[in-house]
Amino acid sequence: MKFIKDIFEKTHPLVQKGAKYHWLHSVHDGFFTLFFVQKNTSKSGTHIHDYIDLKRTMGMVVLALVPAILFGMYNTGFQHFKAIGELASTGFFEIFLFGLIKVVPVIVVSYVVGLGIEFVFAQIRGHEIQEGFLVSGMLIPLVMPIETPLWMIALATAFAVIIGKEVFGGTGMNIWNPALVARAFLFFAYPAQMSGNSVWVPLNETDKVIDGYSGATPMAEAAAGNINFSVSDAFFGFIPGSIGETSTLAILLGAVILIITGIGSWKIMVSTVAGGAVMGIILNIFAGDNVYMSLPFWQHLIIGGFAFGAVFMATDPVSGTQTEKGKWIYGFLIGLLAILIRVVNPAYPEGMMLAILLMNTFAPLIDHYVVAAHINRRLKRAKISAN
Repeated sequence: MKFIKDIFEKTHPLVQKGAKYHWLHSVHDGFFTLFFVQKNTSKSGTHIHDYIDLKRTMGMVVLALVPAILFGMYNTGFQHFKAIGELASTGFFEIFLFGLIKVVPVIVVSYVVGLGIEFVFAQIRGHEIQEGFLVSGMLIPLVMPIETPLWMIALATAFAVIIGKEVFGGTGMNIWNPALVARAFLFFAYPAQMSGNSVWVPLNETDKVIDGYSGATPMAEAAAGNINFSVSDAFFGFIPGSIGETSTLAILLGAVILIITGIGSWKIMVSTVAGGAVMGIILNIFAGDNVYMSLPFWQHLIIGGFAFGAVFMATDPVSGTQTEKGKWIYGFLIGLLAILIRVVNPAYPEGMMLAILLMNTFAPLIDHYVVAAHINRRLKRAKISAN
């Protein structure tokens, strides 16, 4: 790595203020911090610096996403060969390679478009390039159906970065999760390309699909009154769905990493699951002849985007709540609304995206009332002590 560092040090004077290429300072600094720790120190006052910075925080989240990414690649190939009736005669590596070839271009497009826009805004503003998109650039592909066209991925990523993030001031200032903004944009702008059964399984025009294979997700089947999916397949992830959302096991492995490292809030994860369980039980009580409402509450937690949303989306430290009590309230309402939306609204059998975006909007209000209640309690105690 020394020769790379030498290159950066030799070119550093060329991008400083007043130098020939000063306008490339943000780009130069962004690539430098990708490999090395910043040399900057506090310029005034006394500050205590943590051992972990934004770059390492984002890197740890990407590491936690690795199990979901790898399984998403395998499941993409698995669903393809299952659909064309060749699963039994296809080996593990061939299945994984097929998924790898399908998924990598989606990830590349997301990063190229998103980071390109981030670099442009950093140059225009004269700011340092933040590492926030390291996570968003991976989350966006993972919440998309595998058959989403690459041009739509590019368009959604641009919309998420510009409208969902940069207009608010950039990293740390956005009020909504950028990856979910991208997903919501495509869902409402191109509903025909983002719904139905064909978007979840990659098939070529020449593929011959076996009889009886629909490609429908377990939630789509449940919404139609056909609850016949395998619970084990749903938990391990051998089902159609968005690239990174199918395997609850892989997502739980990521949750363990986030909790152990202190990056993700276990309170939000637990309260989201609790909220979903409570709403599932309530719907079970009043189910009657409604098949979807009678679905056991715990099965809701392993299908669709519930687990992925609870672990990687709801715990976003920027768009979520900041107070400790607020995290419990915030997560619980996300779980509650997610199951309510997916079951009650027959036209939209997945509610996690809308539930998180809605609670992103109300997160500052939740924190406000939590802080206000704390202040009022302290004032009451002060008055009692004074008397």
